Amino acid sequence: MPTLRGPHLSTPLTLLGSDRDALLRGEDGVLAPGEDARYLVTRAGAVALTEDEDGTLHAVLETEDPRGGTTQPLVLLGRRDGVRVLAVEIPEPSPELDDPGRDLRDLRRVADRLADADADLAAAAVAMGAWHRSMRHCPLCGGLLEPEMAGWVLRCREDGVEQFPRTDPAVIMAVRDGQDRLLLARNAHFRGRFHSVLAGFVEPGESLENAVAREVAEEVGVAVTEVEYMGSQPWPFPRSLMLGYRAWAPEAGELTLQDEEIAEARWFSREELAAALAADEIELPGPASMGRALIDDWYGRSAEA
Repeated sequence: MPTLRGPHLSTPLTLLGSDRDALLRGEDGVLAPGEDARYLVTRAGAVALTEDEDGTLHAVLETEDPRGGTTQPLVLLGRRDGVRVLAVEIPEPSPELDDPGRDLRDLRRVADRLADADADLAAAAVAMGAWHRSMRHCPLCGGLLEPEMAGWVLRCREDGVEQFPRTDPAVIMAVRDGQDRLLLARNAHFRGRFHSVLAGFVEPGESLENAVAREVAEEVGVAVTEVEYMGSQPWPFPRSLMLGYRAWAPEAGELTLQDEEIAEARWFSREELAAALAADEIELPGPASMGRALIDDWYGRSAEA
């Protein structure tokens, strides 16, 4: 199995597990500033980081409350080394909230350079920041939402209904034909030469395997006959969970591209892909993404594997 590298729990961060409710409902749930509080700042998918000489990135845990007297919500990510780690989503740039020394970097572009110990922190902070940024009013009555449970619940002031963070499951699949060629496509919304494997969201009432087959059929008109689960990766842009698959379509036939969705698609042998990359004809996903991991998995396997 390839290394489907994504943010994962790799350092003692006390939040997940049997003590979760105790943490959120106890004194930690108040989220009051204090000497044991450390703040991880995010903004629209970017996170505050610092860089080592070798290029490794680390999350910056600030000691001073970065909210500048505003009421930006805090989210308890957990405890590390005896201190509380609190996520703070900073909105549009402003003199009151911006620190000129803070280095905010787009997590999507630098995730592969993050130290393992900080990958889970950054992913959770960015995901929760996106949720708090988008969920400000009750979807039932329009009333204002107020954070509870250390930022993990939003309750409507008017009707008391609770809202919880949302995660959208999406399948992403490396489709191979009878010649063990890989299918790569350029989405109509992708930039220039960017190509990747197919992906799509799971629909209500649908199994993951059926979602793989449906998305491939819809986007390129190919019938998938077999799928194999590979792994998952949180993708907080803004709230996805990517579920990776190998998929086989022995009788590939002619590709029929979905209008306004797929701009280009073609089958690549390993030699053809290497040549296309060398000629700068296509660009692949970055090394932090599951799409790239699935491509690398195929590229490193023989047709008999």
